[in-house]
Amino acid sequence: MSENKEFKYGWPVVTSSALGIGLGMSPLPFYTIGVFIAPFAEEFGWRVDQVMLALSVFSLTALFTSPLIGYITDRLGVRKMVLISVFTFSMCFMAFSLNNGSQVVYIGLWIALAFFGSGTLPITWTKAVNRWFIKKRGLALGLSLLGTGLFGFVAKHYASFFVENYGWRTAYIALALLPLLIALPVAYLLFRDTNDPKVEDKVAKMKEELPYFKNAATKELPGLSLKAALRDYRFWILALSFIPISFAIGGPIPNFEKILDTKGFSTSVAVDIASAVGIAVVVGRLVGGYLLDKLWAPGVSFVIFMIPIFACMLFRQPELSYGTAIAAVAILGLAAGVEYDLMAYLVSKYFGMKNYSTIYGTLYGFFAIGAGFGPWLFGKSFAMTGSYDTIFFYAMIAFIVGAIPLLFLGKYQFD
Repeated sequence: MSENKEFKYGWPVVTSSALGIGLGMSPLPFYTIGVFIAPFAEEFGWRVDQVMLALSVFSLTALFTSPLIGYITDRLGVRKMVLISVFTFSMCFMAFSLNNGSQVVYIGLWIALAFFGSGTLPITWTKAVNRWFIKKRGLALGLSLLGTGLFGFVAKHYASFFVENYGWRTAYIALALLPLLIALPVAYLLFRDTNDPKVEDKVAKMKEELPYFKNAATKELPGLSLKAALRDYRFWILALSFIPISFAIGGPIPNFEKILDTKGFSTSVAVDIASAVGIAVVVGRLVGGYLLDKLWAPGVSFVIFMIPIFACMLFRQPELSYGTAIAAVAILGLAAGVEYDLMAYLVSKYFGMKNYSTIYGTLYGFFAIGAGFGPWLFGKSFAMTGSYDTIFFYAMIAFIVGAIPLLFLGKYQFD
């Protein structure tokens, strides 16, 4: 099929985006924070909810910074933004090793990370992916976001290894070096938007081979302004749907180690089981991306976001076998594998590409509310009740409340 040629020209952007997003602000702090609960409790006497509170502050900061980053990206260009942000994100993440046990310092470090690392979110990378791909956009986005699952799987073991053998401070430095030594040089070499003079010849050839690609290199792409998007009911369906969905998906993932501990699993086994979420995210990215190109995206998302209700039911059981625990983690991972792809895809289809990053960044702020407060609410619920059963019941309701409105989005506005 001719549209498969999009990958012939767009693979450098997909590859660099997969590494940049996978080693960026979205997965690394989120997937690894659970590994630091035990050493923080031992050294500082912190409770689970005190550790997880950082994600709430982190997300509140992202709520304000992500629209700004989106706005700057639409005007400065994605390449400059990601190169600067990958470096500053790495430096801020490395600074976590300076934590002295003060909650003020700890929270301050998370605020700095959110402020200086927001440019590594999918807000930036996916803009270029959307412009390189039209017919295979869903699959390209899925592949670009594979890094969150791959590094989510690896990062837990990677951080756990350094914590156990060299201490938690060294673990933070080791984590911070990943984007600095891998994502940054690859992005410098491969990541370019379609309007970059360096790829002018490649874009010209692509337009010759794929006539429908004729507007790919133009700056004046069709789409709504942020003001117009805010007046569109579809924006508010997405915004209000992603809050409960991101809470229900994002809440348990950083708490997996502690959740599994309450079910009788040892720390090492809990880390192994929790790491399965990364593999499931990868599968979710691929399957979800493929389905988005073939079927109506809101319908696909409705089905995928209803399935995790069964995972919540499993986690509410008094006892879990190893296999059942893997299944529950994997189901939530599949849903987590679709959420970012879906947001990027729906923004491009319902609001266009003209102000893509600005609109995506604003919507991401709502997503960040649920994803940020979810882990803290899960931790707080455990601290108050000694169990995660109650909060998993609310997560079940959240999936229902978040998934159903997506069915009212209607037909795409920008094909």
